[in-house]
Amino acid sequence: MKALIFSGSTRSGSINRKLTGALILKLEDAGFEVTQISLSDYDMPIYNGDWEDKHGAPESAKKLAAHFKSHDAVIIVSPEYNGGLPGLLKNTIDWLTRLGDMKHYHSPVFGIASCTPGAMSGIMCMRQINYILGRLGGEVLPVQCGVGNAGDAFTDDGLLARDNDIKLAEKFADGLKTRVARKG
Repeated sequence: MKALIFSGSTRSGSINRKLTGALILKLEDAGFEVTQISLSDYDMPIYNGDWEDKHGAPESAKKLAAHFKSHDAVIIVSPEYNGGLPGLLKNTIDWLTRLGDMKHYHSPVFGIASCTPGAMSGIMCMRQINYILGRLGGEVLPVQCGVGNAGDAFTDDGLLARDNDIKLAEKFADGLKTRVARKG
């Protein structure tokens, strides 16, 4: 089983990039071969219909869609900006809808995770991503991995520190494995 994982943040010190690293270990423990990418490697202009009419979809959107299709699972680890998903992630999702073939949204099982400095663990952002992916025909794992109070959520070596977060991450990885196996 192959899993693609990326953060909705490209900031080097992002707590969601830290959660991405911790989740990779749990996914590998569950039997996934994991590929991590960065959205900074898939530069796309802000979606604009006039730009699309003139240039077509960006090649980076086509490459990212091919990555989605070549994996059994796609895990999005997103920060929550002002109660919503970040513009970078929304723009990426929007461009990927412009490719005609929506198999990149229909083929993999999607997992959603978020880490926040506060106690709410990105619940609003994860709800929005879940809603959007569902509208696009994506199959979304119902167990989401939200980690709040990020200041004490990780060990010095980047692992999850709290038992409840560790158990949730394991449940998330195992649920994804079960869902992928059922779909396959």
